[in-house]
Amino acid sequence: MKYIVITFLSISVFVSCNQGKKETKDNKAVVADTVQQKFFPVTAFIKGEIFEIKSKGINPLLYTTQNNHTDSVWVKIENIDSAVSEFLHPVIDSVNLTNLFTEKSFLDQTINTITFTYEAKGPLPDSMKLRHWDVYLDPETQKVKRVYLVKELDGGKMLQLTWLSNQWCKIVSISTNKEGVSKVDKETKLTWDF
Repeated sequence: MKYIVITFLSISVFVSCNQGKKETKDNKAVVADTVQQKFFPVTAFIKGEIFEIKSKGINPLLYTTQNNHTDSVWVKIENIDSAVSEFLHPVIDSVNLTNLFTEKSFLDQTINTITFTYEAKGPLPDSMKLRHWDVYLDPETQKVKRVYLVKELDGGKMLQLTWLSNQWCKIVSISTNKEGVSKVDKETKLTWDF
């Protein structure tokens, strides 16, 4: 009789534990379907920075470095958008990229930032040139310190944008040859904090 009671109790506990696990898995699936990731609106941030530059009437200085030679030129306010136009599309927000990218965040004490990093969930469509981006927030003020984006273009070329809030942005064009060796083809830096 003792063995029957122990066996019955063991089976009851086992069945109830498994039912609890099934309910938990089902509940997690429902929660995962209803909660959508919220991406930092990078495109709106960049457009906001451009708007601020224009509203202050600042003509940024554009430095272009190519073949170990650097030139500089003042950029007209109305041409600022075209200087960074490659990084205004696709629009980075919570509406159109959550099915392709995932967000991870952590406090990076070495550089004193809260870092949001965005990576592809899997293979991206051929039309999607954006590959990765990071957003760095000041943990005390919760303001953006820096944004970093990577786009892969045709022909083994890559573009990297580093945007330092209220100061400058830099676009680096990198090409990779058939042997897998990468080199910087061109670097442009737009500065508006003098």
